[in-house]
Amino acid sequence: MSNILPDRRIEHDWCDQKVPEKVIYGNGVFLESAQIFRLLRSEQNPAVVLGDHVSCYSGCSFSLGKKGRCTVGDYTLLNGALIMSEELIQIGSHCLISWNVGIADSDFHPIDPVLRRLDAEALAPYPTKPSHRPHISTEPVIIGNNVWIGMGAVILKGVSIGDNSVVAAGSIVTKSVPKNSLVAGNPAKLIKEL
Repeated sequence: MSNILPDRRIEHDWCDQKVPEKVIYGNGVFLESAQIFRLLRSEQNPAVVLGDHVSCYSGCSFSLGKKGRCTVGDYTLLNGALIMSEELIQIGSHCLISWNVGIADSDFHPIDPVLRRLDAEALAPYPTKPSHRPHISTEPVIIGNNVWIGMGAVILKGVSIGDNSVVAAGSIVTKSVPKNSLVAGNPAKLIKEL
């Protein structure tokens, strides 16, 4: 049983939007509102795959670029996470991802100041001349099974988080985390093995 109706609307949703066709989901999925997909611009099909009994509350947002994809494993709870994918974000099963967690597989803008200026011009809503965005590098983010990510943590591109690990609230994860680890800080460092 799921709260998604046959016409892809969410039961009792305040948002008039439907769950996009590029989102596929398993049994027992709970979505608080279809507005969590308002920034889904991916041309991939499927773009988002939600396993069985996944819960996504209204504070979540799936912001996926043209090539972006996201998979979420069974029994994972997303409570206000921002998923920003230009390539791939993979979240395992039985994960708990808290409020204001940001997960990004790209920097989204160039580091080089000249290219960043061109990027800003290409993104302008009413440009004076047509331009294309510079290449933006991406690296997948892989989050293992039974991972808990605390409130306000940020997971950056290319990071893998091993099974059974905990990322403390407010941590900035810039390097991969081994399984069975507790990490904390900016940048996140190993506090102890679990």
